[in-house]
Amino acid sequence: MDDLLTRLRAGLPSEALLTDPDVTASYAHDMASFCDAGTPAVVVLPSTVEQVRHVMRTATALRVPVVPQGARTGLSGAANASDGAIVLSLVRMDRILEISPVDRIAVVEPGVVNAVLSRAVGEHGLYYPPDPSSWEMCTIGGNIGTASGGLCCVKYGVTAEYVLGLDVVLADGRLLSTGRRTAKGVAGYDLTRLFVGSEGTLGIVVRAVLALRPQPPRQLVLAAEFPSAASACEAVCAVMERGHTPSLVELMDRTTVRAVNRLGRMGLPESTEALLLAAFDTPDPAADLAAVGELCTAAGATQVVPAEDAAESEMLLKARRMSLTALEAVKSATMIDDVCVPRSRLAAMLDGTAAIAAKYDLTIGVCAHAGDGNTHPVVCFDHTDPGESRRARESFDEIMALGLELGGTITGEHGVGVLKKEWLARELGPVGLELQRGIKRTFDPLGILNPGKLF
Repeated sequence: MDDLLTRLRAGLPSEALLTDPDVTASYAHDMASFCDAGTPAVVVLPSTVEQVRHVMRTATALRVPVVPQGARTGLSGAANASDGAIVLSLVRMDRILEISPVDRIAVVEPGVVNAVLSRAVGEHGLYYPPDPSSWEMCTIGGNIGTASGGLCCVKYGVTAEYVLGLDVVLADGRLLSTGRRTAKGVAGYDLTRLFVGSEGTLGIVVRAVLALRPQPPRQLVLAAEFPSAASACEAVCAVMERGHTPSLVELMDRTTVRAVNRLGRMGLPESTEALLLAAFDTPDPAADLAAVGELCTAAGATQVVPAEDAAESEMLLKARRMSLTALEAVKSATMIDDVCVPRSRLAAMLDGTAAIAAKYDLTIGVCAHAGDGNTHPVVCFDHTDPGESRRARESFDEIMALGLELGGTITGEHGVGVLKKEWLARELGPVGLELQRGIKRTFDPLGILNPGKLF
């Protein structure tokens, strides 16, 4: 420990090192439940690339594990500390280095908060689409690490589609530049995509070149009540089959709607079994909402209410963004799943989740990026009750198994981290797992980068 601190201090300012155990303990974990977290030896908050390189050179020399972190809003334990590790918090590297309206790119450091970037590029008439529910807190580095998504993915895609290039500090302190800042480029293997979603296990992202889009018109939102999740999913399938391009299609089940009302006094209709939100940012969003409204009615919607203006639309989106927080308030603990299935199997996923909730006598609310088939079943339980905690874990596993049975994946945007390591092995299979472990060894032969995550 003394040698580690002495070496770190040789290349870092004193304010970049945190050693007080009460302080470092607060950096030990992200927002996931049921994920083990160790006790870090030290927390480092670098502000320059060279400081990150110094940390990694020191870690390699002493064979000390390094756990990179952003805002710790993750839900899979990917940012959880290991015993004796250097926790490398990148939140002080928060500069927007460049915004180019001509090239339609932004160059940023990893600690830039998603919402800060979105507002900054908006001042130039540009748009950065990936918008996780935690966008007011989460960082771009964390978004890249977990390949995060958001509400607008159904039209605009996920984080991976906007990362053009990266500067990455490797395990031994070398600096690697990947990708490009051009609109096109196919030179060599796509290492940029390899780092996106790698959860800090291959290198430390210290700079990112992000693609931007022109700012679209303000979107209008439609809310539709349904008597069942199946009828809401039928409407989703009809919207996509008819070729509509909504900017979002979101679903909240009855449990979620009631939780949002309790937390935020939103006044959402508690009689509904499923509330569907659809939005358009087209030149004539009212016409598009009218067409989608007809499809919702044909699928069995009991009420269809299009927002009249941006303020009403934002109120509905606020309710959706509040969903996970509201469900977390239902009981003392939650397990937030992240299973993505083909849109055609969305109804089976929701009905199956409801059956699992009944089987285990648990409250499980579901909010979903329905246009993508990406569901977020949230298991609510009393963590002080051993029996209920056991049933929560078992139900969580059954939900993931159901997703795989339906042709889906164990995570659409939250990542694997600690929480889903066993399930990643099941999804990849032995050959896929062997190859991915080989990639890890190539980039991190000593195994010091975020050990215990993914595999």
